[in-house]
Amino acid sequence: MKSLLIEKALTAEVRDVDVPEPGEGQVRLRVEYVGICGSDLHYYYEGANGAFVVREPLVPGHELSGRVDLDPSGALAPGTPVTVHPARFGTPREGIEHAPHLWPGGSYLGSASTWPHTQGAASEYLIVEAGMVRVLPDALPVRRAVLAEPLAVALHALGKAGPVEGLDVLVTGSGPIGLMAVAAAVAAGARVTATDVLTGPLERAAALGASATIDVSTDAIESGAYAVVLECSGVPVSISTALKAVRPGGTVVQVGMLPDDPRPVNLAPFISKEVRYLGAFRFRDEIDQAVALLAANPGIESALTHEFAVTDAAEAFATARDSQRSGKVVFAL
Repeated sequence: MKSLLIEKALTAEVRDVDVPEPGEGQVRLRVEYVGICGSDLHYYYEGANGAFVVREPLVPGHELSGRVDLDPSGALAPGTPVTVHPARFGTPREGIEHAPHLWPGGSYLGSASTWPHTQGAASEYLIVEAGMVRVLPDALPVRRAVLAEPLAVALHALGKAGPVEGLDVLVTGSGPIGLMAVAAAVAAGARVTATDVLTGPLERAAALGASATIDVSTDAIESGAYAVVLECSGVPVSISTALKAVRPGGTVVQVGMLPDDPRPVNLAPFISKEVRYLGAFRFRDEIDQAVALLAANPGIESALTHEFAVTDAAEAFATARDSQRSGKVVFAL
């Protein structure tokens, strides 16, 4: 089978490797689509994602959809359309028993955080534990289902904020995760405003239901206007903007990942408005909710803008990096 492997910064190649055999409790999938995430871009362009350095060839990809190829247990028939929860949870800890995504010692597909690395989905075939598999409903095509993982991230963040029906919600940053946050908040009944510094992402946010968009390179965001802010840009200055934009007693959820080093933030509004500022990391089981939402809302598929073969990986990564041109970029295997 063919696998895409990142060896170091700016070096990725497709290799022919053996088709893996599933063991007890495992399922072999024939992968059809793999989304390119920000972490994949870091691995390709920098050879590392934060502190997680590529030390052996790494197959990227944790957003995927495809079909069952072989289930030794016989529970899943060949050809069954599926997506995958990409986490293997670690060891429970007191105080976070009900948050397995925060348990230490877990792993995530396509990550150099473990040794050996946890290989990802950018291969023709993938072995996963049976409990990671999510069978798709009839109304959800395999192509659209590749959005289940990033939509689950957005749904987890929205869940941290609480019910948003009828509320004004601001989504800062309209990249792929921001677009999923727009879709999730719109589906939950919120009035959504989306921001970015580029017209392409703002147009895509409007197509997903944002009732207003703001180009923050030219226009200011109204202070104290939003009950909830989902900060999806991962740009430190946007935290100050979010804290200014949220209303007194409102909630800011930090969805975008930030550099692991000190950055200046204006905390005065956080204090004076008694703002709730919450972090959101990956998700627990919201992928099930994401599958249902994708089945019910075909329009979310508009976030998918480009498909590439794994043999065109350099072009795919460059396109995914260009947020003016692209929303979610995927490999089609």
